[in-house]
Amino acid sequence: MYQEDFNSTKENFDLYRERLTSFGSEFEIGLFVFIARKCIPWVIAFFIIGIGASYMYVRYSPWEYESSSIIQIREDNTANKVLDMQNLTDKSNNDLPEAIELMRSKVFFRKVLSELPLRISYFTRGTFKNNELYVNSPFTLSANVKMPEIIGKEVEIHFENNEIGKIQFKLNNKNYEYAFETDKWLNVPFFDLKINIKNYEKVLNEQNSEKNTFYFTINDSDNLIKQYYPRLDIRILNDDAKSVIISFKDNNPKKAADIVNAVSSEFMEFDLQKKSQSAKNVLSFIDKQLSEVYEKLKNSEDSLDQYKKDNNINISPEVATANATRLSSLDDRITTVELEENLLNQIEENIKAQKNINASDLLTLLAGSDYATSIGDQMKDLHGLIIDRDQMLYNVTPDNEEIKSINYQIASQQKLLLAAITSIYHQEEAKKQDLINKETAFANKNFHDPGKDVEFNRLQRLYSINEKYYTLLLESKTEYSISEAGYVSQNVVLEKPEIARVPISPNKKIAIIVGVLSAFLCSLLLILFKYVFYNEINSLHEVTKHTNASISILGIIPKYQKEIPISQLLIDKNPKSIVAEAFRSIRTNLQFISNDSESKIIAITSTISGEGKTFVAINLAGIIAFSGKKVIILDLDMRKPKIHLGFNSENVKGMSTALINKDTIDDCIQKSNLPNLDFITAGPIPPNPSELIISPKMDAILTELKTKYDMIIIDNPPVGLVTDGISIIQKADYPIYILRAEYSKRSFIQNIDRLYNENNIKKIAVILNGVDIKRKSYGYNYGYGYGYGYGYGYGYYDDEHKKKKSFFSKK
Repeated sequence: MYQEDFNSTKENFDLYRERLTSFGSEFEIGLFVFIARKCIPWVIAFFIIGIGASYMYVRYSPWEYESSSIIQIREDNTANKVLDMQNLTDKSNNDLPEAIELMRSKVFFRKVLSELPLRISYFTRGTFKNNELYVNSPFTLSANVKMPEIIGKEVEIHFENNEIGKIQFKLNNKNYEYAFETDKWLNVPFFDLKINIKNYEKVLNEQNSEKNTFYFTINDSDNLIKQYYPRLDIRILNDDAKSVIISFKDNNPKKAADIVNAVSSEFMEFDLQKKSQSAKNVLSFIDKQLSEVYEKLKNSEDSLDQYKKDNNINISPEVATANATRLSSLDDRITTVELEENLLNQIEENIKAQKNINASDLLTLLAGSDYATSIGDQMKDLHGLIIDRDQMLYNVTPDNEEIKSINYQIASQQKLLLAAITSIYHQEEAKKQDLINKETAFANKNFHDPGKDVEFNRLQRLYSINEKYYTLLLESKTEYSISEAGYVSQNVVLEKPEIARVPISPNKKIAIIVGVLSAFLCSLLLILFKYVFYNEINSLHEVTKHTNASISILGIIPKYQKEIPISQLLIDKNPKSIVAEAFRSIRTNLQFISNDSESKIIAITSTISGEGKTFVAINLAGIIAFSGKKVIILDLDMRKPKIHLGFNSENVKGMSTALINKDTIDDCIQKSNLPNLDFITAGPIPPNPSELIISPKMDAILTELKTKYDMIIIDNPPVGLVTDGISIIQKADYPIYILRAEYSKRSFIQNIDRLYNENNIKKIAVILNGVDIKRKSYGYNYGYGYGYGYGYGYGYYDDEHKKKKSFFSKK
């Protein structure tokens, strides 16, 4: 038997610890709905704020427009294909990334902006928004900046009429104001200004009708780059098709389209200049050589004619022709070698003089030579390193370690290239010398007369060399002139920029969606926050759940919708009310705890003050007295007595005076207005209520009262604050614990557990006070009629509560 008792006690404590550990860990949909309903005013406020904020954002945010253009990057030269020339500009397959890097560069963008009318920006300032006029300004300005501090500052302009006006601006915390005349220069310390009116009628409309203020800003290139560069977007659209999309965002749709168009136009012009630069370099070199060779040719021709006249030389045409052909062949080869030597010298000078080597230009100079291929690869490698360095310099400084590494590679590659050119030059020099020796040997063999014929053939040979060289240069010039003419930009504009009609921002639909979602999320977070931190008890269902139904439930007391009178006794005012029926149900449920005929003690307590234990004690006593039993109420809450207030009586003497034997118990008993219902007030507040309650005198008083009354109801102090009433609760036949809906905390249930397990008060029962029973229609189980026979009381409603409130009605 002892083992069974021990196991039972152990099981109860294990369940007790488990309840404490898992307290409040389960999600309760009913409670969530209840809290959501209470938060409806906040939810409505959130949605009003969210939608209102969306409207304000759409209404007063500056509109942003986007314009875009699509171009296709191509690298073709029609003339080169016709002439079957090598396309020396086809360096690699990286033309597309290089083109994008070029258009993205700030240097290129600076040149683009310089082509547009952006030096002076014109605006109108409204009540909430500013509007840029761009090319639609009704007046124009000419300005010469004297002090850089004025750059980017807003200068307001007011027109008195079409001839005079004034400007105002603030600089260095000082206000400035100057009067001006239109079409005349205004000289001030910061700038010289000339204002011209294009449309005075529009000026009047803007200033008077809409009450806007004109203002302008003077910009410089750095200011424009800082303002506009982040809005530019250039990216590859299709790598295989080599298409690029250029887009720009701005508050002015016309300006956005103009900037996109300027970027694409400037790129095509730059690309054309870059492609034709190689041919221009070759033509420049040929023109220089032509002028020199022409002078030599003319001089040699004059010398030959003069020599013929002076010496009357007449050589056989056949012999002269044969000898001249042979010598001409040797001279042609010598001329070719000399031409290639000159090209090598020019390339070497260019490499030594220039920091950035353009492989296209240098390879163009070598076009058609025998050694173009041998040093062409080295030139391309050198050119590639220079491009890599230039691209990295957009992101890093020249002192970066990677830049230093690439500079070292460039220097090494230049040395290798120069060494290769020197080696080729020596080979060509040796070839030239060999040809000269052959030419001299042929001349010595075929021209025996050391006199006139030899000199004549020498002059004729010199003339032939110059003529051949001149003809070669003319042919090359013709070819490269045709090639230069063939350099037409092959980039294709697939989609031209258009002036946007609809702004991309603010987007009305997205703004409303964001506002609604934000309101929804805020509402949800608020409800979740209140749910997570919600700690009030609302139903007997919660009490039974958190105690695993180990605590007896007597029932609920409905919330009294009117103001409770000072007497707190309600059951005699309207005996058929739902409140009176609730107390009858509790009276009936008490019989299930004990139903013998002996005098009983009911001890009523709670966790804290305000939960309604005095209200329950008075009305429970009244409803029991209605059944014909003699009932007395004792007020043992001597720290905060209320029974005397409930019966509207004096508190001169009572339990405190009886316990110290100052008054007899009969002297302290007072009669109420209800038959069979008496009460004893707490009496004057003593300094030691705990000692008085646990004194033997208390037991003697209870024993005496049992002989006179069928039921003793004791209003105990709250056990959550003091321990005065625990001893009385242990002695009671009906220990009752009061919880108040939407007031008592869930943690208060732990106090009931402690009384049940630690203080061994096994008969303790719970009454839930102040329950709003109308909420049951919203699906939240408040548990009235919960297994204790309260269900037959549905018809006992006050007249003012017969109508049910809707879900959105106020409590």
